[in-house]
Amino acid sequence: MAWSKPMPAQPVVAVAGATGAVGAEMLAVLEQRGFPAKEVRALASARSAGTRLRFRGEEVEVAELTESSLEGVDIALFSAGASVSKQFRDAVTASGAVMIDNSSAFRVEPDVPLVVPEVNAEAAFTHSGVIANPNCSTIQMVVALAPLERLARIKRVVVATYQAASGAGQAAMQELYDQTKDFLEGRPIVPQRFAHRIAFNCIPHIDVFLEDGSTKEEWKMVVETRKIMGRPDLAVAATCVRVPVLRCHSEAVAVEFESPVDPADARAALKQAPGVTVLDDPQGNEYPMPAALEGTDDVYVGRIRRDESVPHGLQMWVVADQLRKGAALNAVQIAELLVAR
Repeated sequence: MAWSKPMPAQPVVAVAGATGAVGAEMLAVLEQRGFPAKEVRALASARSAGTRLRFRGEEVEVAELTESSLEGVDIALFSAGASVSKQFRDAVTASGAVMIDNSSAFRVEPDVPLVVPEVNAEAAFTHSGVIANPNCSTIQMVVALAPLERLARIKRVVVATYQAASGAGQAAMQELYDQTKDFLEGRPIVPQRFAHRIAFNCIPHIDVFLEDGSTKEEWKMVVETRKIMGRPDLAVAATCVRVPVLRCHSEAVAVEFESPVDPADARAALKQAPGVTVLDDPQGNEYPMPAALEGTDDVYVGRIRRDESVPHGLQMWVVADQLRKGAALNAVQIAELLVAR
């Protein structure tokens, strides 16, 4: 059912997990986009309480995330992990607030909309107190797929991801720094956040392995893409790989359509699509790259070309900053939808 409580024009916003990589980015996005918040509360665990963060030119003290700290909140942006989101769900919704959750806790629940504003904005208004932010790798892919689906119905998607260390959090970014230094200086490396050494390596293992040999990250991309695009019949195959990049996930995406799509038409559709920037000039060595796109908001698409291995296929290369569009920005955009409505 739709949420009945009206959203004030200047809501009170809480950021749960404010001291983490995504939480810090949420605060930055709220400030940079001039979000019309009456008040913004930075919340985190007890061990992080008392930390001081810069926001809107002032220092904000981080408070402990408790039920009482959520009183009077209209929108709660959560990036504190699935178990914390589940723990505080009832407290948020009982107070009449809307939880926009960045974890995997509620994404596949039938009554929880999974929203990417450029793709399925209307779904945000069918919530019952909780709206889920999709997985970062899913978000950037569906932003690129949606304009193509309007050209011709998509039959199958095959994607290989090249996911940055920061997708595993701040500690994982630090581990990449530390391991790189240790490797170059000849010191032994003991992995902490990853199953194997991440420096100068690629690890085809993100999240846990499932019985069928896929990982949960790959499973997320399949089920979330189908839900967001409203295509339970869509065939999706994913291989997710962690690479020694600090920020920005990259994806090699092969799309098979039910009818022909010319690469030039695909390129034109993507250029007109919201939240997409096309960088596609191979002769000029122009294509999306993580090192050049850190801190940006769009989904960048390049290497758009015909896939001759199937009757109606295209291939493309997709890059986005997963801390921005893949997490914090997408959540704030959902909040902006609620305020605008």
